[in-house]
Amino acid sequence: MPEVQMNTDYEAIARITKLLKNCKSILFITGAGISADSGLPTYRGIGGLYNDKLTEDGISVEMALAGETLEKRPQVTWKYLSQIEKNCRNARFNRGHEVIAEMEKHFERVWVLTQNIDGFHHAAGSRNIIDIHGNMHKLVCTSCGWRDVVKDYSEINIPPLCPKCGRIARPEVVFFGEMLPEDRVAVLERELTRGFDIYFSIGTTSVFPYIRQPMVAAKHLGRFTIEINPQDTEISDLVDIKLRMRAAEALDAIWKEYN
Repeated sequence: MPEVQMNTDYEAIARITKLLKNCKSILFITGAGISADSGLPTYRGIGGLYNDKLTEDGISVEMALAGETLEKRPQVTWKYLSQIEKNCRNARFNRGHEVIAEMEKHFERVWVLTQNIDGFHHAAGSRNIIDIHGNMHKLVCTSCGWRDVVKDYSEINIPPLCPKCGRIARPEVVFFGEMLPEDRVAVLERELTRGFDIYFSIGTTSVFPYIRQPMVAAKHLGRFTIEINPQDTEISDLVDIKLRMRAAEALDAIWKEYN
């Protein structure tokens, strides 16, 4: 399928809505950019919480949020995780999340593959979600299996202790260097095998292979691929339509044009 070049964002949006008219299935791949429209900071990229600076412990934030550090120095991992959570506290899902949830109700089959751990897709009403990196509001004790869900970290001790066995609990998220959860990977593989009519990549740099590969595979299969991101990314050169807009603004414009 040849790449579609658009002179304006409006032309691109019109083309996307035309494609959606004949669409039955959609995969949305979302990253930090969609939640940035809710005011959430990120630790990487422009305007990040840490940018390229080392933490006050003299290590990168990636190392602070690594599985190895969590195991050996859980206080360090929890310190920076709680800083990130504090900066996200009181934020809520935005129009971008809402549009995706509305599309799920409208089209025959819609799935969301998200790297975000904020839970906003769930809160906005989406049900078919593969939160591949987990959810920061779900706590688990790996020693005894205790689990809990918290609204935020304001009323828990940092690091939190399991009320059953007294060990340090952890959030159900994938830290750097850890394996992806097998159950979510299985769901992703199942849905990718079924395939989709249209693939959206929204607000992600697509640096992880499992985030980039669905778009690459879709392109090879002749399925339509769309990227919504103000910046150039790992997949910008291969998608059919590149929409250089913020996520919430673009999705709202597409949905209004469609309806």
